[in-house]
Amino acid sequence: MSLRIDPQAAVQRGYAESLDANDPLRSFKAEFVVKDEHLCYLDGNSLGRLPKKTIEQVNHFLENEWATELVDGWSHWIDQAQPAGDLLARTALGAGPGQTLVCDTTSVNFYQLCLAAITARPGRKTVIIDSANFPTDRYILAGIAQAHGLKLITLDTDGSGGPGAVKIQSEHELVDPAELEKLMTEDVALVTLQAINYRSGCRQPIKAINALAKKFGALVVWDCSHAAGSIELDFEKNNVELAVGCTYKYGNSGPGSPAWLFVAKHIQTELRTPIQGWFAQDKQFEMGAFFEPAENIRRFQIASPSIIGIRGVEVAFEMIGRAGIAEIAKKAALGTDLMIALYEAWLKPLGFGLGTPEDSSKRGGHIILTHPEAKLIAFALRKLKNVIPDYREPNAIRLAISPLPTSYVEVYDGFERLRDLVASGDYKSVDLSGNRVT
Repeated sequence: MSLRIDPQAAVQRGYAESLDANDPLRSFKAEFVVKDEHLCYLDGNSLGRLPKKTIEQVNHFLENEWATELVDGWSHWIDQAQPAGDLLARTALGAGPGQTLVCDTTSVNFYQLCLAAITARPGRKTVIIDSANFPTDRYILAGIAQAHGLKLITLDTDGSGGPGAVKIQSEHELVDPAELEKLMTEDVALVTLQAINYRSGCRQPIKAINALAKKFGALVVWDCSHAAGSIELDFEKNNVELAVGCTYKYGNSGPGSPAWLFVAKHIQTELRTPIQGWFAQDKQFEMGAFFEPAENIRRFQIASPSIIGIRGVEVAFEMIGRAGIAEIAKKAALGTDLMIALYEAWLKPLGFGLGTPEDSSKRGGHIILTHPEAKLIAFALRKLKNVIPDYREPNAIRLAISPLPTSYVEVYDGFERLRDLVASGDYKSVDLSGNRVT
């Protein structure tokens, strides 16, 4: 392993305490609401903690904007999707202004950009996704393919198959550009992958895949939901043209907070979205008879933005900006290094496996541990040990360090409790019946 921590010292709680003492981000935890100091919350990659300032800002909006301004508030609310997008792009994406909107849901944005990309490549009939991709993305692309008579290729990176499945050599769900190139032709309109895989935590080679797609004239849509706010995405350096993501994971913007979409300036006028909403209309308030889209990023907005939701996004990404995405990425790497060291020392002897790359440059802010009884163990951690992980099919416990609100001691304590739970066999006493959300 190439861990940047001392594996032998890592099994001592004092080592985690020393990491916290020297953590340049340690003060940020105080900016979040923490109701239970003994809870080990290792699921910030599913839903981030609540910033205290979000409560202030949402209350301020309710009392001093909506309540007092009423409909006149739209004079300054109407364009909020773009400045919020510019903030998110600057702090988390490594991209300049005028290319990002905070709007709608990840699913809607994904549909919009995928179909826009396919339409921009007329005559091409092949689209590519991978079997380890998030279910919504796979289902949406399958629906698009069916509706438009396209050939869907699913890169089988995890053995689960899918529509048009083609087995490729893959470790930890990584899509090797050399393997992808075997399937690339001038008939491929679109490739879509995750920047960080939702299950394994694998980081895809973004720049190399973008270069490969460009060689064949295809477009790439990246889903960055498990990446934004945890790693340096460097959109400009990596030549990203199209991307989507959510804001409620490492973004800490709240459940159901508005998502974002990114379209590089140089291809904005090349694409036409399938959902032609009135916010995309160039002369919006003329209410014209024909759709004439704006010549900028607003052509990708459908309808009224969620102003309450945007307030949460602004708070959270302002915080990310103050912390610095480079420091956040360093802590995500070090925190997952600590997890892997504790796995090697404590959990591997108990029958666990590691489903995430050991090299921190090839992963994001979470890891997965595999175990034949993973679902039961994950549930028991919540019920018996005050540790919140999540479970992912078929046999994985997913554990994350959210760099702003999560301490190294929180990681250490969570893994120690996991070890004790399994070593004692106490997890076998819980009942899984009636539990739907994992």
